[in-house]
Amino acid sequence: MSDPLMATYRRLPVTFTHGAGAWLWDETGKRYLDALAGIAVCGLGHAHPAVREALCDQAGSLVHTSNLYQIAAQTELGARLTALAGMDRVFFGNSGAEANEAAIKLARLHGHHRGIEKPAILVMENSFHGRTLATLTATGNRKVQAGFEPLVQGFVRVPYDDLAAVETAGANRHDLVAILVEPIQGEGGIRIPSPDYLPRLREICDRHGWLLMLDEIQTGMGRTGALFAHQHSGIQPDVMTLAKGLANGVPIGACLARGAAAEVFGPGTHGSTFGGNPLACRAASAVLATIEDEGLTARAAERGAQLLAGFRQALAHQPGVADIRGRGLMIGIELDRPCADLVGQALAAGLLINVTADRVIRLLPPLILEPAQADLLVSELARLIRDFLATSPPQVPGS
Repeated sequence: MSDPLMATYRRLPVTFTHGAGAWLWDETGKRYLDALAGIAVCGLGHAHPAVREALCDQAGSLVHTSNLYQIAAQTELGARLTALAGMDRVFFGNSGAEANEAAIKLARLHGHHRGIEKPAILVMENSFHGRTLATLTATGNRKVQAGFEPLVQGFVRVPYDDLAAVETAGANRHDLVAILVEPIQGEGGIRIPSPDYLPRLREICDRHGWLLMLDEIQTGMGRTGALFAHQHSGIQPDVMTLAKGLANGVPIGACLARGAAAEVFGPGTHGSTFGGNPLACRAASAVLATIEDEGLTARAAERGAQLLAGFRQALAHQPGVADIRGRGLMIGIELDRPCADLVGQALAAGLLINVTADRVIRLLPPLILEPAQADLLVSELARLIRDFLATSPPQVPGS
């Protein structure tokens, strides 16, 4: 029988049947240490009792009514999330791409309210914001965009972590209304900007009257050792988008705003059939409560420091390792050569990892990762990296 699914993924040859915490099991009973967490989604790991209980309880009473009516679970989640984020209002959708679409629409409407006929948004090279037409245009990766032209107008691109380029754009463009940026670039290779980057962007936005819009879809929900990554910099965005870890695998996205940005949307300007339904909101509320009750932001910081120290020691002076960097449980090990083959090799060894930006091993383990599991991750992956580097020649420049 032919595969009935559209060929949008090169899926690995494994099917998982169940999980518990940081472990997954396949159809043969083989166990895997999950160092990817569904691409930063399952922050509480697999089959967490708080999420399970919330889903079962809500599914037994009401799953969906639509946003034509009041939804108590949505109001409760919105109040808790805006209070934690220091924001005023939130719109709920179903994914990170939808959250970023909402932010893009909000910025454009904000610009029109200011009398700008064709408002533009400043975005960054090597960024990733989604795969809808607007969000893939905002994304700074030509591979994602290829074949989908004509792209959406209204985006101006500059290098990431380059404040001079932002200043130049501000001096030369009078149609800019917002900056859309990731506090740490995830798909771009776990790129952590200089400490003054976000504070200076905040100052530039204030000076020009732009909205500072932070894509915290991968960095949010405790992953970096703070509930939201921008909190490390002591700044506050005007707009922030969330998804991934918000409901531990139940589809939900959120676009939060404060101040004037929170009042841009009105009835009919945006919407979602499924967004913020009772089931998803109960799951997200359970995740927020668990992160707080179990101190998982601090735990992410501790485990992340343990992993960074472990990898730096295990791979010290290892030829072929270009850099080891990270913040909290968002870690990148950059090699001097393409290393996509490591994903399959790690799978065979019972370890789930990811490679992004061609040569960066990306680790996004669950926030509940235990110290012994972190040690196992370091020892197993360091061994795989050493073996890979010993048998895979570096890429010849220009080849």
